Amino acid sequence: MAGDSKTEKATPKKRRDERKKGHVAVSKDVVMVASLLGIFMMLKLLFPFMYKTLRNYMIKYISLAPAAETLSDYTTKAYMDTVIAVLKACFPILLAAVLLAVIATGVQTRFLFTKSNLAPKFDRLNPLQGIKNILSVKSLVELIKSLIKIIILILILYQIIKGDLRAVARTIDMELQDSAVYVLNAILEMIIKVSIVFLAIAGFDFFYQWWDFERQIRMSKQELKEEYKQTEGNPEIKGRIRNIQRERARSRMMQAVPTADVIVRNPTHYAVALRYNIEKDNAPVLVAKGQDELALRIVAVGEENGVYVLENKPLARGIYAGTQVGAEIPPEYYGMVAEILVYVYRMNNKIIE
Repeated sequence: MAGDSKTEKATPKKRRDERKKGHVAVSKDVVMVASLLGIFMMLKLLFPFMYKTLRNYMIKYISLAPAAETLSDYTTKAYMDTVIAVLKACFPILLAAVLLAVIATGVQTRFLFTKSNLAPKFDRLNPLQGIKNILSVKSLVELIKSLIKIIILILILYQIIKGDLRAVARTIDMELQDSAVYVLNAILEMIIKVSIVFLAIAGFDFFYQWWDFERQIRMSKQELKEEYKQTEGNPEIKGRIRNIQRERARSRMMQAVPTADVIVRNPTHYAVALRYNIEKDNAPVLVAKGQDELALRIVAVGEENGVYVLENKPLARGIYAGTQVGAEIPPEYYGMVAEILVYVYRMNNKIIE
């Protein structure tokens, strides 16, 4: 059905719900490039320290080897030192890679953490769904990106090896540290070139992931209606409630009509019922007002209860438009209403002090 097609942009509520589920746009390529650059920058920075640590370890245990009585004694002593040496050499690089991966992911997700992704999802075991995912557009894009990365990596490696083959061969005659530094610089140069290209791919992947995320969270018109019902309430029910409230307000208003001193009408379209209690009211108060059928009902109830009814088109229209039920009439109508009330009081033999 056309109403079920997801053509509408996701609402803020839909985005919040998806975020709670851990469904956000994340580019793994951005994370990979950040980690890759971090690892090799730390490697370049810490290489002298790593070299010194591993060199000292090797010298120590090569020199201790002839003095060891048994192999087990030698390996037992070397075990903890080996672990410590490896950790000292590799831990800073691994820590930098993890931190950069966390930061790159956190920047994209605004550091979202949710437990929903930890829960097992058995629908992933569905072979049909797996085949569908393999043949999806997203999988095709991932395949194309992987092929491009492999081709770029091969080309860059070929260019570097082709240009530096003789220089690499000469490292055999260098000192071990100088040779390692040269190789490391060559690798770092390669990584920088690869990272620049991969950064462009990561930029494309980021926008693709954002576009794919927006496509996935689109909503149908029916979903928009259902969400509106959930957040704002069912329009039909709200309409019924408003009708009931209006009916109750009219009922209370009609009950107040007999307390009015005068009803001003125009002649069938508008009717306003006014009350003035000298002891309680600072000015005449509008106790009821209505238009068309309601105006006729107000007049009928007033006549049944002996309320004086007169016709004054401008006054009826003005008070109806400018005064709420239960409020005092505007000052500009005081004079006209006072004359009417004096006339009514005289008719009813009331005394105005």
